[in-house]
Amino acid sequence: MDFDILISGAGPAGLCLARALSGCGLRIGVVEQQPLAAIENPAYDGREIALTQQSAQSMRELGLWARIEADEPTAFAQLRDAKVMNGPSPFAMVIDHQLSRHSELGWLVSNHLIRRAAFQEVRAAQQQHQDIELLTGEQVARAHTDASAAHATLASGRQLRAHLLVAADSRFSGTRRALGIGADMHDFGRSMLLCTMAHEQPHHHVAWEWFGYGQTLALLPMNDNPASGAHRSCVVLTLPHHELEPLADMDEAAFGQDLTRRFDHRLGPMQLASTRHLYPLVGVRPHRLVAQRFACVGDAAVGMHPVTAHGFNFGLLGITTLAREVRTAQSAGQSIAAPGLLARYERAHRHATLPLYLATTFVARLYTTDHPPARLLRDAALRVAQNFPPFKRLVAATLSGKH
Repeated sequence: MDFDILISGAGPAGLCLARALSGCGLRIGVVEQQPLAAIENPAYDGREIALTQQSAQSMRELGLWARIEADEPTAFAQLRDAKVMNGPSPFAMVIDHQLSRHSELGWLVSNHLIRRAAFQEVRAAQQQHQDIELLTGEQVARAHTDASAAHATLASGRQLRAHLLVAADSRFSGTRRALGIGADMHDFGRSMLLCTMAHEQPHHHVAWEWFGYGQTLALLPMNDNPASGAHRSCVVLTLPHHELEPLADMDEAAFGQDLTRRFDHRLGPMQLASTRHLYPLVGVRPHRLVAQRFACVGDAAVGMHPVTAHGFNFGLLGITTLAREVRTAQSAGQSIAAPGLLARYERAHRHATLPLYLATTFVARLYTTDHPPARLLRDAALRVAQNFPPFKRLVAATLSGKH
């Protein structure tokens, strides 16, 4: 057997799983199609990740938090409160941090910093335990499992065997598909443009989700630029893809003016402070999370719409659940790929993610429909929710990860 566990994908989910399992006597392989340099020093990709309190604790336990703070002391920005707006109305449903019994709902940090810290932790685990092998510049081309092992053929032709194969290779996972597991995909017919913007007015560490008519705007508060003191936010603009492409190519001055207008001047003049990045907006729900000697984690297990910012949080939750099951089995001398173990993981992760996945998809559909009846319903729903404290406490608990 080449490995005890073979992980397909060295994004944050795959690397965090390898780190979580290191040191318990397992041989771990991680296959990644990108070259080593790309995962060792990942480029900025526009994404700011909203971390719940629970995810923040997981990152501390995995060592990522301390590494990020050591490299970028101002990397973690408080997500103190959140507000949801509809159309041109100044009214907003506000989710106050006091509803969550914390001084903030959560934290924001750049995705590329998470990826870099996860790689650094895997490197440290390699040196300490000698139990992780990174196979970069490779990808799983074919895979199947039987009673004796999981079998993977890499694009180079190399064949590998493992007790357990784990897919962590995106919501469009080729490894999951190779195992014959289908998925329900909801293509919202739109794409997202992500970038960092500097702006004149402070954001007060409040996140915005603004369902405009014909567009959706999100604002994720970042810490002020440590060099210039400028206020900064990650901006997410959602539009039909053909409307975003010209914005991605627009000169910086015109782009800043366009975003200032789209935000109705509520933050004053805005200026581009980073590169711009486009992503398709597709929600993915696999039919199964496990099969014989196989499991999905991260976005391969559930590809969330970003409106609730729970994608990476659910990824960490699944990793924690699966790693706990595997480590328990390993310490007891039991099979790490036992059907019962995998069934418990699937049941727990489905229970944690499916309700919010379905609710998020419903909300995204409602608040991106611009027919007059929908507009009235959208506004009425926000006003009812704003005046119904139990609902707001539930939302706050969901955002903070504490139930």
